[in-house]
Amino acid sequence: MPQYQVLVIGAGPGGYVAAIRAAQLGFKTAIVEKGKTLGGTCLNVGCIPSKALLASTEHYHFAQERFAAHGIVAEKLSVDLGAMMKRKDQIVTKLTGGVDFLMKKNKIEKLTGKATFLDANTVEIDNAGTKTTVTAEKFVLATGSVPVELPFLKFDGKTVLSSDHAIALTEVPKSLLVIGGGAIGLELGSVWRRLGAEVTVVEFLPRIATGFDGQVAETLRKSLIKQGITIHTGTKVESGEVTKGGIALTVSAEGKTTKLEAEKVLVAVGRRPYVEGLGLEKAGVALTDRGRVKIDAHWKTSVPHISAIGDIVDGPMLAHKASDEGIAAVERMAGKPGQVNFDAIPGVIYTNPEGASVGLTEEQLKEKGVAYKSGSAPFGPNGRALANDATEGFVKILADAKTDRVLGVHIVSSAASELIAQAVSVIEFGGSAEDIARTCHAHPTMSEVVREAAHAVGGHPIHG
Repeated sequence: MPQYQVLVIGAGPGGYVAAIRAAQLGFKTAIVEKGKTLGGTCLNVGCIPSKALLASTEHYHFAQERFAAHGIVAEKLSVDLGAMMKRKDQIVTKLTGGVDFLMKKNKIEKLTGKATFLDANTVEIDNAGTKTTVTAEKFVLATGSVPVELPFLKFDGKTVLSSDHAIALTEVPKSLLVIGGGAIGLELGSVWRRLGAEVTVVEFLPRIATGFDGQVAETLRKSLIKQGITIHTGTKVESGEVTKGGIALTVSAEGKTTKLEAEKVLVAVGRRPYVEGLGLEKAGVALTDRGRVKIDAHWKTSVPHISAIGDIVDGPMLAHKASDEGIAAVERMAGKPGQVNFDAIPGVIYTNPEGASVGLTEEQLKEKGVAYKSGSAPFGPNGRALANDATEGFVKILADAKTDRVLGVHIVSSAASELIAQAVSVIEFGGSAEDIARTCHAHPTMSEVVREAAHAVGGHPIHG
């Protein structure tokens, strides 16, 4: 019977990173993955393929809408969806193969199959009916999450789509209803809108991009509407029915009921932790009331030698959060002070423009009664933004009124996902708005707008 010091269950961004760190720390390590390839949801059907499609469709949209302004003549533009999907698949294959290489490089044994605990130290791995049993001293649970279905709209992959299905369509739908105005719904809705689909987003809550700063959410809403996406907020989906022509939803808002119809519907109402079939009860691992694995501050479950990270524990379901937790949890196993600053976890919506945030929102500061200063700067006057034809958006910095410590940064921009890293670093090190304002930024760059917002916090914007 194989014996490991650390067995990681799940090979997504949390699991494979945890396995690498465990091997680096000298543990005899193995990783179990039920899928055919490593990388989990993120690399195979989530973060990476969706970003590949977003990039391809952004190029197409820019060529359609903006080439002429740049003096570029391109006639009779068309889309080869098969080639676009092939490129996406090639990127996925390259990255999942890269993870496989990293396992070999770090001498991590790869086990394929569905893992189930038989007891607190023993796991059975079922690979298409072939079962093996392994034991380990310590475990890291990193099994991730799966899309949530609506009771009356079960995924069929043809008309009722999950995000997994929506990145693999072979034809552009004439019309697409998106249930859910979060990152997944807005991103994939953007993809198919750029390719010609009539896209309608239905969000139950009063605004899209819930959890982001209100100004970010409103700016994104206006931008997406300009791009041709119809958005219904404060709207509840009461029922849905697959018809000959596609899908019919009954929705209600402000006491009025109406019907929305489309060729396909993407259900993007969230994800739930994937813990089915793990045999956690046999291992003695407890769950929270929300169905997530219960952990302490060091990622240990109710069974101390079993740790859990990522989407199956509390906190945002983000790949980078899972990776950080994987490293920290394994370092704790080795007696090192692994930690994650949850106040410095960035969130991004990869539409165009993108929305990115880190730290507290303005609404949260008001709710907490924190005295703060705010400084904003638009991208419109920025030289690089003008040159890039990317002037939409702003940077907003929120700082403590007394200490000037940065409490939150919120960006809407074509480069928001990259620019937010500077803000994460400042918050991580307890920096101030003045620290940003006094830091030299290359010119011309879009990052100068971050510095301009920091000047605005101090009441002395240079270009405002």
